[in-house]
Amino acid sequence: MATIATAAERAKVSGKGLEWKGVFPANPTPVGADGRINEKALRAIFEDNLSHGVGGFWVAGSTGEGPVMSEQQRETTARIAGETISGRGLSIMHVGAISTESATKGAKAARDSGCDAICCVPPFFFKGDDQMTIDHYKRVADAADGLPFFVYNLPQLTQVETTPALMEKIVDAVPTVIGLKHSALNFSDIRLFANMGLKCFSGSGLLPLPALTMGAVGTVDAPLSVAPWHYTELFDAWERGDLDTAPRLQDGVVEIVDIIKMFGAPAAVTKLILTERLGIDCGRPIPPVQDLNDEQRSIVLAAAGEAGLLQNP
Repeated sequence: MATIATAAERAKVSGKGLEWKGVFPANPTPVGADGRINEKALRAIFEDNLSHGVGGFWVAGSTGEGPVMSEQQRETTARIAGETISGRGLSIMHVGAISTESATKGAKAARDSGCDAICCVPPFFFKGDDQMTIDHYKRVADAADGLPFFVYNLPQLTQVETTPALMEKIVDAVPTVIGLKHSALNFSDIRLFANMGLKCFSGSGLLPLPALTMGAVGTVDAPLSVAPWHYTELFDAWERGDLDTAPRLQDGVVEIVDIIKMFGAPAAVTKLILTERLGIDCGRPIPPVQDLNDEQRSIVLAAAGEAGLLQNP
């Protein structure tokens, strides 16, 4: 299997002392009733999570509703991420879109806004072969003008799985690729991606510790945004070799993840919890993303309160 000989150099974030590892929340994106990005609320989410020691953010992913954003919404989100996170954490801006043209515009916006990297789902809706995916990624990477590139492996939604074999082809064709978020069900592939020299983030907030033992550099998922203190403590325990504390914290993620998955509406659930905890309106999902009705919102808040997610520890 191919390896990336220059992975360390390509992953370096010069002058910042920051690394592609640890806890990277896939944060929700607050949007007002008028469709505008709520800048104050988005900055508040970033500030809150940074205060708990997260390593960076996966911005405008699936929970962040990037694929249904307008190009203007995405550009605004990239600007806020670049301004708020820069130098304090690493921002990975998701630019995936249904068309290559739109994805390249997102990549340019991420570059111009000072984001540290881009990520991108493969082409979706129209089925194609490996070469179609590679060509799409080449154009998106070129538009980002040298920014590190993370592949977003989310076959449950895109219907395209980035297998280790496909990843080898992508790495050969796209020099700026340094890693991926692996959200596919084949958990064992984490080890194969790690052996290729890739920065592999697990997309499972339910299994952060098992992923680390497989060679993942960290975790990217929605639950991390509502309980950043829990996940950073777990990662720190792993880093210092505290194998009494880390498994105990791993046991504790189940309740958090179960709440985020309630009613199949993670964007709505995370926005609701963060609205309550931060005291600032994070809005509702962008249609057609699944929302919660009033009864469901009450159930979620009750569960989140019992789990200690409505107040900072």
